[in-house]
Amino acid sequence: MARLCDAHDMARAYEDDLRRKIFEAHAKGHGSFRKLAAVFGVSLGYVEKIFRQRAQTGMMERVRHRPGPKSRVSAAVAARMVALVEAEADLTVAELQERIAAETGVRMSWSLVRLWVGRLGLRLKKSHSMPSSATRKRTFNGAKSSSKLSRPSRRNG
Repeated sequence: MARLCDAHDMARAYEDDLRRKIFEAHAKGHGSFRKLAAVFGVSLGYVEKIFRQRAQTGMMERVRHRPGPKSRVSAAVAARMVALVEAEADLTVAELQERIAAETGVRMSWSLVRLWVGRLGLRLKKSHSMPSSATRKRTFNGAKSSSKLSRPSRRNG
């Protein structure tokens, strides 16, 4: 049976040392992009791409691919989240969401705010309601308490 695809068969990016060699050869005047591509065994499109990337970023190293949209949560927004929570530790996620939108202009969903609260190592109050005054049920061995609250007995007497 023929195998369809193996991890070793996958295409890999060229190493940064090849890029540097192409840039050095071009700087020394060893030919056009087309000639450099032939000498180094790469496509003309690759040579054009690396020179375009160097012009845009100023770096000779490979540009790492980051799929998806850029995050709206910049370092400044994250720092403001930390400052708000440190100033008022009993904020809810919804309150923090509103304040970030009002102060920074960055609108974030509730779940994105909650995700960043976790990433930043912050702790928030979960809701506006006060904690219940009921006692916790004991577990079978009594070592730990469960999350269920005890209820009054239904038995008469």
